[in-house]
Amino acid sequence: MTKILFFCSPIGLGHATRDLAIINQLELESCKVVSGSSAIQFFEKNNIKAVDAYSPPNFEVQNGRLEKSLKWLWSYYKYYKKCKEVSEQIISSEKPNLIISDEDFASIAVAQERKIPNIVITDILETKFTSGFGAMIEKKMNKTMQEMLQKADRVIIPESGMDKDNIVRTGPIVRKIQKKREDIRELLDFKKKTIVLCAGGTEAGKFLIKQTIDAMEKIESDIDLVLVSGPKINDEFGKDVRNLGFVENLHEIIFAADLVISLAGKSTIDESVVYGTPGIFIPIKNHFEQEDNAKEMGFNFEDIFDLENLIRQNINKDRNEQQQNGVDAAGMEITKILFEKNND
Repeated sequence: MTKILFFCSPIGLGHATRDLAIINQLELESCKVVSGSSAIQFFEKNNIKAVDAYSPPNFEVQNGRLEKSLKWLWSYYKYYKKCKEVSEQIISSEKPNLIISDEDFASIAVAQERKIPNIVITDILETKFTSGFGAMIEKKMNKTMQEMLQKADRVIIPESGMDKDNIVRTGPIVRKIQKKREDIRELLDFKKKTIVLCAGGTEAGKFLIKQTIDAMEKIESDIDLVLVSGPKINDEFGKDVRNLGFVENLHEIIFAADLVISLAGKSTIDESVVYGTPGIFIPIKNHFEQEDNAKEMGFNFEDIFDLENLIRQNINKDRNEQQQNGVDAAGMEITKILFEKNND
């Protein structure tokens, strides 16, 4: 029996949600995931066996802005070295036939050193966190990452576009919805126009929560605000805010919403796009990936100070046309690699 080992970056919950989509698509009888932080709770809530092996560094975010990016880059480099030691021990013990890594490049480095078939899932082909002296260090790290990508058996990018060499662009990868929208709304008790506010898997979303609540207080309308605060935000936000906390079915909640407001993480945007729910996406300032994601959707950091107008403009919009879910294509690519390696 083919033994697949998933290594999932624990920085944010987006990697975990799309990995679960792929695991569900492949209908794996036996699957083990290596990750850390809140991703472990997420996988366990969804009945997936997960090894709590990684402790990622935290971004320093103040008032919605990423601070001390060079310090974070150095912390990430040390984290990578530690992850490589940990993944080497796990791979030696588990002896997998295939390693699938969602932006955990430490496990890919080990897989390639040991000539184990490997697949990378990633949103990015290079990082752009720093400038000046830090940019020189980051450039070297990017070169190493790109060399790994070139050696991988397959690189799956959850975006639209042309395939090239070992890179396959599948489009957004999200979980499939098995229920009707009306049934989900009834189960969630969504009776009015409903805004779902997603704060993400870390504390970086606190500033967005405050600004959204302030904006909603100025809007005299019959709208419910439902907060999904995630696993690390335990603050009280007042009696007018219904807080669902940390959920395992955020994809269904986004599908059921009339409008989603979120940080500009890739997975929430992808869920909004695939399910057809209008959204407002605010990036963490100086976080290049989120700023790029938000720009593609027509938003920027300064929009956080104009949420009242944006909510008024978007709350009564018709639902968007649903886009193709890339999880089928991702599953097919992984199955191809499995077939090729089993027949070598």
